[in-house]
Amino acid sequence: MKTLLKTVRITALASALLLPGALLVTAPVQAAPEKYVLDTEGAHAFVHFKIKHLGFSWLLGRFDKFKGEFTLDKDKIENSSVNVEIDVASLDTNHAERDKHLRGDDFFAVEKFPKATFVSTKAEKIDDLTGRIYGNLTLKGVTKPVTLQVAYIGGGDDPWGGHRQGFEATTEIQLKDFGIDYNLGPSAQSAQIYISLEGVRQ
Repeated sequence: MKTLLKTVRITALASALLLPGALLVTAPVQAAPEKYVLDTEGAHAFVHFKIKHLGFSWLLGRFDKFKGEFTLDKDKIENSSVNVEIDVASLDTNHAERDKHLRGDDFFAVEKFPKATFVSTKAEKIDDLTGRIYGNLTLKGVTKPVTLQVAYIGGGDDPWGGHRQGFEATTEIQLKDFGIDYNLGPSAQSAQIYISLEGVRQ
Protein backbone atom coordinates (compact mmCIF):
# COMPACT_ATOMS: atom_id res chain seq x y z
CA MET A 1 0.00 0.00 0.00
CA LYS A 2 2.81 2.40 0.92
CA THR A 3 4.52 1.62 -2.36
CA LEU A 4 1.32 2.35 -4.28
CA LEU A 5 0.84 5.72 -2.52
CA LYS A 6 4.47 6.61 -3.20
CA THR A 7 4.01 5.81 -6.87
CA VAL A 8 0.87 7.96 -7.06
CA ARG A 9 2.66 10.90 -5.41
CA ILE A 10 5.61 10.65 -7.80
CA THR A 11 3.28 10.48 -10.81
CA ALA A 12 1.31 13.52 -9.61
CA LEU A 13 4.54 15.47 -9.00
CA ALA A 14 5.84 14.63 -12.47
CA SER A 15 2.56 15.70 -14.04
CA ALA A 16 2.65 19.02 -12.16
CA LEU A 17 6.19 19.69 -13.32
CA LEU A 18 5.42 18.79 -16.92
CA LEU A 19 2.11 20.67 -17.16
CA PRO A 20 3.51 24.22 -17.55
CA GLY A 21 5.77 23.07 -20.36
CA ALA A 22 2.88 21.31 -22.04
CA LEU A 23 0.81 24.48 -21.83
CA LEU A 24 3.61 26.49 -23.40
CA VAL A 25 3.70 24.07 -26.31
CA THR A 26 -0.03 23.84 -26.91
CA ALA A 27 -1.18 27.39 -26.07
CA PRO A 28 -1.56 29.63 -29.14
CA VAL A 29 1.12 32.30 -29.43
CA GLN A 30 -0.34 35.77 -29.78
CA ALA A 31 1.56 38.21 -31.96
CA ALA A 32 2.31 41.65 -30.59
CA PRO A 33 0.84 44.71 -32.34
CA GLU A 34 3.06 45.81 -35.22
CA LYS A 35 3.75 49.37 -36.38
CA TYR A 36 3.91 50.23 -40.09
CA VAL A 37 4.91 53.45 -41.86
CA LEU A 38 3.23 54.29 -45.17
CA ASP A 39 5.38 53.73 -48.24
CA THR A 40 4.81 57.14 -49.81
CA GLU A 41 8.44 57.42 -50.96
CA GLY A 42 7.99 54.46 -53.26
CA ALA A 43 4.57 55.68 -54.40
CA HIS A 44 2.81 52.62 -53.03
CA ALA A 45 0.17 54.59 -51.16
CA PHE A 46 -2.56 56.79 -52.67
CA VAL A 47 -5.29 59.19 -51.57
CA HIS A 48 -7.81 59.87 -54.35
CA PHE A 49 -11.15 61.67 -54.47
CA LYS A 50 -13.93 62.04 -56.98
CA ILE A 51 -16.95 64.30 -57.29
CA LYS A 52 -19.64 64.61 -59.95
CA HIS A 53 -19.37 67.36 -62.54
CA LEU A 54 -22.85 68.70 -63.32
CA GLY A 55 -24.16 65.18 -62.86
CA PHE A 56 -22.68 64.25 -66.26
CA SER A 57 -19.27 62.82 -65.35
CA TRP A 58 -16.81 62.25 -62.52
CA LEU A 59 -14.05 64.68 -61.68
CA LEU A 60 -11.11 62.71 -60.28
CA GLY A 61 -8.23 64.05 -58.23
CA ARG A 62 -5.54 63.01 -55.80
CA PHE A 63 -3.25 64.32 -53.09
CA ASP A 64 0.39 63.74 -54.00
CA LYS A 65 1.96 64.47 -50.62
CA PHE A 66 0.96 62.79 -47.39
CA LYS A 67 2.46 60.71 -44.60
CA GLY A 68 1.18 58.39 -41.94
CA GLU A 69 1.42 55.15 -40.04
CA PHE A 70 -0.77 52.36 -38.76
CA THR A 71 -0.60 49.79 -36.00
CA LEU A 72 -1.87 46.31 -36.82
CA ASP A 73 -2.90 43.79 -34.18
CA LYS A 74 -3.86 40.65 -36.08
CA ASP A 75 -5.08 38.83 -32.98
CA LYS A 76 -7.20 41.71 -31.71
CA ILE A 77 -8.20 44.01 -34.55
CA GLU A 78 -9.86 46.48 -32.19
CA ASN A 79 -6.37 47.41 -30.95
CA SER A 80 -5.33 48.50 -34.46
CA SER A 81 -5.13 52.17 -35.40
CA VAL A 82 -4.17 54.54 -38.21
CA ASN A 83 -3.32 58.20 -38.65
CA VAL A 84 -2.59 60.14 -41.82
CA GLU A 85 -1.57 63.75 -42.51
CA ILE A 86 -2.21 65.21 -45.98
CA ASP A 87 -0.62 68.23 -47.62
CA VAL A 88 -3.80 69.69 -49.13
CA ALA A 89 -1.88 72.00 -51.49
CA SER A 90 -0.55 68.90 -53.25
CA LEU A 91 -3.96 68.20 -54.81
CA ASP A 92 -3.89 67.43 -58.52
CA THR A 93 -6.90 67.12 -60.83
CA ASN A 94 -4.88 67.27 -64.05
CA HIS A 95 -5.93 70.88 -64.72
CA ALA A 96 -3.72 73.73 -63.46
CA GLU A 97 -6.36 76.48 -63.38
CA ARG A 98 -8.90 74.26 -61.65
CA ASP A 99 -6.30 73.18 -59.10
CA LYS A 100 -5.52 76.85 -58.38
CA HIS A 101 -9.22 77.48 -57.77
CA LEU A 102 -9.53 74.43 -55.51
CA ARG A 103 -6.58 75.63 -53.41
CA GLY A 104 -8.26 79.02 -52.92
CA ASP A 105 -10.81 80.25 -50.40
CA ASP A 106 -13.83 78.89 -52.32
CA PHE A 107 -12.72 75.37 -51.53
CA PHE A 108 -9.75 74.21 -49.45
CA ALA A 109 -8.14 77.56 -48.48
CA VAL A 110 -4.75 75.89 -48.30
CA GLU A 111 -2.84 78.97 -47.13
CA LYS A 112 -4.90 79.05 -43.95
CA PHE A 113 -5.50 75.29 -43.65
CA PRO A 114 -2.50 73.55 -45.24
CA LYS A 115 -3.03 70.16 -43.63
CA ALA A 116 -5.82 67.61 -43.40
CA THR A 117 -5.63 64.75 -40.93
CA PHE A 118 -7.37 61.50 -40.14
CA VAL A 119 -6.94 59.96 -36.69
CA SER A 120 -8.71 56.70 -35.93
CA THR A 121 -10.70 56.18 -32.75
CA LYS A 122 -11.92 52.59 -33.21
CA ALA A 123 -11.30 49.54 -35.38
CA GLU A 124 -13.88 46.87 -36.08
CA LYS A 125 -13.52 43.48 -37.78
CA ILE A 126 -16.27 42.29 -40.11
CA ASP A 127 -14.57 39.14 -41.41
CA ASP A 128 -11.04 37.99 -42.27
CA LEU A 129 -10.76 40.41 -45.19
CA THR A 130 -12.93 43.41 -44.30
CA GLY A 131 -13.57 45.81 -41.47
CA ARG A 132 -14.32 49.38 -40.48
CA ILE A 133 -12.14 52.14 -39.13
CA TYR A 134 -13.88 54.93 -37.23
CA GLY A 135 -12.10 58.21 -36.72
CA ASN A 136 -11.96 61.98 -36.97
CA LEU A 137 -11.24 63.78 -40.23
CA THR A 138 -10.01 67.36 -39.95
CA LEU A 139 -10.35 69.35 -43.17
CA LYS A 140 -10.37 73.12 -43.62
CA GLY A 141 -10.20 73.53 -39.85
CA VAL A 142 -13.31 71.42 -39.22
CA THR A 143 -13.23 68.05 -37.47
CA LYS A 144 -15.97 65.51 -38.13
CA PRO A 145 -16.32 61.77 -37.50
CA VAL A 146 -16.07 59.54 -40.58
CA THR A 147 -16.13 55.79 -41.14
CA LEU A 148 -13.76 54.01 -43.51
CA GLN A 149 -14.84 50.75 -45.11
CA VAL A 150 -11.61 48.75 -45.16
CA ALA A 151 -10.51 45.72 -47.19
CA TYR A 152 -7.31 43.75 -46.69
CA ILE A 153 -5.22 43.44 -49.86
CA GLY A 154 -2.29 41.33 -48.72
CA GLY A 155 0.96 41.21 -46.84
CA GLY A 156 4.29 39.46 -46.42
CA ASP A 157 8.03 39.81 -46.81
CA ASP A 158 9.36 42.03 -49.61
CA PRO A 159 12.51 41.45 -51.74
CA TRP A 160 14.52 43.99 -49.69
CA GLY A 161 14.33 42.31 -46.30
CA GLY A 162 11.27 44.18 -45.08
CA HIS A 163 7.72 43.17 -44.26
CA ARG A 164 4.65 44.89 -45.71
CA GLN A 165 0.89 44.96 -45.28
CA GLY A 166 -1.61 46.58 -47.65
CA PHE A 167 -5.18 47.80 -47.30
CA GLU A 168 -7.70 49.84 -49.25
CA ALA A 169 -10.46 52.00 -47.80
CA THR A 170 -13.39 54.10 -48.99
CA THR A 171 -15.66 56.71 -47.49
CA GLU A 172 -17.93 59.56 -48.55
CA ILE A 173 -18.06 63.04 -47.05
CA GLN A 174 -20.52 65.91 -47.36
CA LEU A 175 -18.65 69.02 -48.50
CA LYS A 176 -20.77 71.41 -46.43
CA ASP A 177 -19.81 69.51 -43.28
CA PHE A 178 -16.29 70.83 -43.77
CA GLY A 179 -17.15 74.40 -44.68
CA ILE A 180 -17.01 73.91 -48.46
CA ASP A 181 -20.27 75.44 -49.69
CA TYR A 182 -19.34 76.63 -53.17
CA ASN A 183 -22.32 75.98 -55.44
CA LEU A 184 -21.43 73.03 -57.66
CA GLY A 185 -25.02 71.98 -58.26
CA PRO A 186 -27.26 69.45 -56.51
CA SER A 187 -25.33 66.43 -57.80
CA ALA A 188 -22.01 67.58 -56.34
CA GLN A 189 -22.74 67.90 -52.64
CA SER A 190 -20.53 64.99 -51.60
CA ALA A 191 -17.13 63.60 -52.47
CA GLN A 192 -16.05 59.97 -52.54
CA ILE A 193 -12.62 59.17 -51.16
CA TYR A 194 -10.51 56.15 -52.06
CA ILE A 195 -7.35 55.27 -50.13
CA SER A 196 -4.79 52.57 -50.88
CA LEU A 197 -2.15 52.08 -48.19
CA GLU A 198 0.95 49.94 -48.19
CA GLY A 199 2.94 50.04 -44.96
CA VAL A 200 6.47 48.90 -44.12
CA ARG A 201 6.91 47.29 -40.72
CA GLN A 202 9.21 49.16 -38.36
